[in-house]
Amino acid sequence: MAEPAPARTAAVDPATPVRQWSEAVRAWGAGVRVDRVRVDRAHGDRVRVGGVLLDPLTEAQVVARVMGALERGTGGHVVTPNVDICRAAARDPALRALIDAAELAVADGMPLVWASRLLGRPLPERVTGADLIWSLTGAAAARGLPVYLVGGPPGVAEAARDALCGRHPGLVVAGVHAPPYGFETSAAALAEVRGRLIAARPSLVFVGLGFPRQDRLVAELRADLPGAWFVGCGAAIAFAAGSVRRAPGWMGDHGLEWLFRLISEPQRLARRYLVDDLPFALRLLSGALLRRAFRSRSRSEEAGVRRRTGRSGPRRPRRPAPGAPG
Repeated sequence: MAEPAPARTAAVDPATPVRQWSEAVRAWGAGVRVDRVRVDRAHGDRVRVGGVLLDPLTEAQVVARVMGALERGTGGHVVTPNVDICRAAARDPALRALIDAAELAVADGMPLVWASRLLGRPLPERVTGADLIWSLTGAAAARGLPVYLVGGPPGVAEAARDALCGRHPGLVVAGVHAPPYGFETSAAALAEVRGRLIAARPSLVFVGLGFPRQDRLVAELRADLPGAWFVGCGAAIAFAAGSVRRAPGWMGDHGLEWLFRLISEPQRLARRYLVDDLPFALRLLSGALLRRAFRSRSRSEEAGVRRRTGRSGPRRPRRPAPGAPG
């Protein structure tokens, strides 16, 4: 009786393990893409971090960009995405499009800065709405440009106005307005906001209503003030007024401002920071770290192949010798 033929062993492609690891990394980092994209209106390269496009600019560069545009009579919109905003945008393409459509988008969150650095496309620093409200109003005061504040509970915008004018003598605050909660669903209330802004004709409008309400309002109002710049600034008006305490600078620099705010307002922020945002931030950073490791491993393997073969690319086919049959 003839012995059965030995089972054939399928040939294994040496690149298969690497390819499988690459696919696992991509699956783990799904939704946490970091791509380099050319955007003409930003005059430079943007990077996609946490699902949104961000401009690699410092705070001083943002101020210079906005002031330069105002001198040319060109308006725009500044957004300052943080981890919570990126998490919302990752679930809703309409919110992501709202952010990507802004003329300037800068990272208000150290996890976004850290992730960009891990991927080798670093954002230079964290740029917050709470800082921009001071630096932009300072630049506006030096140029005699009027500003407008929208947001906060009654009395908060007025207190912020007084604080800003105290810091920047000569600052012109053309108006403040604290629209009632849910105003965006009322045609009459929205018309009042629009009418006040059109009458004031500000050059800079700080809208502190929280994402995405503030940025949807900006999208509604931009056509009425095409030469103005709108800044979605979240809690910046409340910070400027002193009604909400801001974390010490060292905590913000080390990515711990969320912890300070959590301790200050645990009932309001515990779920957002611990249940929603923290897992997203960990996924963002671990995905970036894995991609960095995979890229380093791929480069090492390519270098090893070059050393073993003595060539840096695929071998070119030899040309037949003269007179040889083709």
